[in-house]
Amino acid sequence: MAQLWGGRFTKEPDQLVWNFNASISYDQKLYRQDIEGSMAHVKMLGRQGILTEDESGQILEQLGIILKQIEDGTLEISQTYEDIHSFVEATLIERLGDTGKKLHTGRSRNDQVALDMRMYVRMEVAQTDGLLKTLLETILSVMKEHTDTVMPGFTHLQKAQPVTLAHHMGAYFEMFKRDRLRMRGIYDRMNYCPLGSGALAGTTYPLDREFTARELGFFGPALNSMDGVSDRDYILEFLSALSTVMMHLSRLGEEIIIWNSNEYQFVELDDAYSTGSSIMPQKKNPDIAELVRGKTGRVYGALISLLTTMKGLPLAYNKDMQEDKELTFDAIDTVKGCLALFNGMLATIKFRTDQMRESAAQGFTNATDAADYLVNHGVPFRDAHSIVGELVLYCLERNVSIEELTLEELKKISPVFEEDIYEAVSMETCVNKRLTTGAPGKKAMEHVIGIEEEYLAASDVIMVHYPVSAG
Repeated sequence: MAQLWGGRFTKEPDQLVWNFNASISYDQKLYRQDIEGSMAHVKMLGRQGILTEDESGQILEQLGIILKQIEDGTLEISQTYEDIHSFVEATLIERLGDTGKKLHTGRSRNDQVALDMRMYVRMEVAQTDGLLKTLLETILSVMKEHTDTVMPGFTHLQKAQPVTLAHHMGAYFEMFKRDRLRMRGIYDRMNYCPLGSGALAGTTYPLDREFTARELGFFGPALNSMDGVSDRDYILEFLSALSTVMMHLSRLGEEIIIWNSNEYQFVELDDAYSTGSSIMPQKKNPDIAELVRGKTGRVYGALISLLTTMKGLPLAYNKDMQEDKELTFDAIDTVKGCLALFNGMLATIKFRTDQMRESAAQGFTNATDAADYLVNHGVPFRDAHSIVGELVLYCLERNVSIEELTLEELKKISPVFEEDIYEAVSMETCVNKRLTTGAPGKKAMEHVIGIEEEYLAASDVIMVHYPVSAG
C-alpha cells in the first residue's frame, strides 16, 4: 500500500478498506491532466517565489519525463498506489527526493482531483462535438442527394403524408445540431479553474490563480473555493447531453431497424455494418442500430446514478464524489463509440428509393391533399374530410390507391372531382407544393440545405488550447 498520507494514523488500513477506497484502476485515465495540472501549478509556485527557480525547473523537467515515459510505455502506472495523483507524486519524490515533496505546496488533493476531472471532461466535450459535426456532415450529404426521394411520413407509425428522405433526415440534422449547441454551452459554463481552492478554504500561500487558470486554458479561476472542489454540475450537464445524444441516435436507429425489415425494405445495410445468423442463412441483421438502441439505457444509468450520488451531499468535498469517474468514463466511451459506428453505418447505407415511393403511394399519404382539392373547389372542409374517408374505404375494399381509380369512380363519390385531381394527388405534387420554411417541398428543402451548409462551414469544433499541453 503506497499512500501520501498516514502521519495521523498508527496502523495500516485493512486491505479490504484499501481496495474499496482506491481509485487508480480507473482514474489512471487522468494521468495527462494530472501531470499538466501539476506543471502549471509548479510554474506558478516558481513565479511567486514559493519555490526557487532551480526547484521549479527540476520538478517541471521530471514531470515532463514522467509524462513521456507513461505514454511511450517505459513507465508503468503501479496499482499499488491509491490513485493516479499519489502515483505521479510518489514517482517524482523517488526521483527528486525532498525537492519532489514540494510539488504539493499550496494544493490539496481535493482541488487536484477537481481540476483533473474538469480538464478531462472539457477535452471529451470537445471531442464529442467533433464527432457530432462529422455525423451532421454525413446526414447533410444524404439530404442533398435525396431532395426528390419521396417516402411516407408517419405519425403513430401509420403512414400519414408524403415527405422526402431529405426532409426526414433533416429532422435528425436539427436534433444533432442542438446537441452541438449543448456541448458549447457546457464548455462555456464549466471552463473555470478550481486549482487553488485547496481542500475547501483556499490557502495562505500567495498563489496566482489567474496565472494557473490561463496556463491551463480556462476563462479564469473558480470564484468560490468550496464550490470549486465540490461542483460536479458540469459532469451532470455532460451526462444529460450525452443521454440526449443517445436518445437521438436510438430514435434514428429504431427507424433504420424498421426500414431494414422485410415489411419495409427501405434500406440495405452495408455488409461491414451488419451481421448474419448462426442458424438462418438468409438473415442480415441491423446489429449496430440495435446495440446503439440498447446502449442508450447504459448512458441514462450513468446520469441517474450520479444525480442520486450528488443529491444529499453537504459542502464541501465528500468521498462519494469519487463515484463520478467510472460512470462518466464509461458513458463517454459508449457515446463516442456509438457516434463513430453510427456515422459509418449511415455513410454506407443504400436507400431503396423506389420502395420508399411505392410505400408512400400505397399508404394513402395523399388523402389530405385530396381533401384540400375538394376544399379548393368549394367543399367545406368537414364535408371534404368525410368524402375522402369514404374514398379511402372504397380503395381499401378494392386494394387500389386513389390515383388508380377512374374519374368515373371518383365522381360517384363526389361530382366535384375532375381530371386535374390526378395531378393534385400525385406524390410529387403533394410534396413540392409544400413550400413554407421547414416543409418537404424541393425549393424549401434546398433553402434549408443552404442554411445548414453555412452553419457547418461557420461552426468550428470546440478546441482546447493551453500552453502547458505542449510542455
